Amino acid sequence: MRILLTNDDGIEAEGLECLERIARMLSDDVWVCAPQTEQSGKGRGITLTEPLRVNQIAEKRFAVTGTPTDCVVLAVNDLMSERPDLVLSGVNRGHNVGEDCSYSGTVAGALQGMAFGIR
Repeated sequence: MRILLTNDDGIEAEGLECLERIARMLSDDVWVCAPQTEQSGKGRGITLTEPLRVNQIAEKRFAVTGTPTDCVVLAVNDLMSERPDLVLSGVNRGHNVGEDCSYSGTVAGALQGMAFGIR
């Protein structure tokens, strides 16, 4: 199973590290594509007015100067050789409850996977 991970707290976030450890228990084909810096509260926003920059940190691990939605779109359309079977987003620093979900970058990453028809 090919798994794509993203978040909104940035590539160095502890929550992403935790999620990656868990994902690696399920699969040996884990990809990480996350924002270079904090992108909380960006919702499903995409970057339109400036170029996105992708920094390959390691094999199957990328930092992007964009939103979680940008990260999932780039990973699925350009970085991964084959589509993922599963997109996971998080683990969020803070709470995503109630109205917060509508502008959560963490939720947006998962929603973009769903928009592509990925679980």
